[in-house]
Amino acid sequence: MGGGGRVHDRAILDILESLSPKSFEQTVWRVVRKGRDPLRGAIAAGRWNAIGEMEVLYTSSERDGALAEVGYRLSLEPIWPSKIEHQIHRISVRADNALQFTELAELERLGVDIARYESFEYAMTQAIAAAAHFLQFDALVVPSARHVAPNVVLFLDRIQTPPELVSSEEVDWHKWRTRTRK
Repeated sequence: MGGGGRVHDRAILDILESLSPKSFEQTVWRVVRKGRDPLRGAIAAGRWNAIGEMEVLYTSSERDGALAEVGYRLSLEPIWPSKIEHQIHRISVRADNALQFTELAELERLGVDIARYESFEYAMTQAIAAAAHFLQFDALVVPSARHVAPNVVLFLDRIQTPPELVSSEEVDWHKWRTRTRK
């Protein structure tokens, strides 16, 4: 994926360049439709990627975080989709040059309206991700809009060690909805 010709915000670049990247190796969680490769990234527009700019692997540091992200989207339907089947996957990941934002306030100084973080207004988070990708960072650890567990967003063309599937299981949405009252 190319850079899409995006002109990066100099203020965002300056802040990101001043941060100290961290490395990590951990197991993360990802929910995808049954039959979809869980190690294939997203290229469609999302909170941390704009269409066609880069391929990212969206994951959560906790199982319930991954379920909350997809469960929220499903809960927006007028009727809960009963025919769609999902699997939850444990994935081993490693990043050598990751930016970590543990608090929403850290994103606020980059221009994110934290009062609207849970909305679908992605322009600023996409700009941050595009700038981080441009600066050769390989991952972002960011607050989830749906759960207390942070999300881990990997830039698949930047990481040196490919993600590795550890295990998979079917998602029981009825059980999840009963437990979380969604």
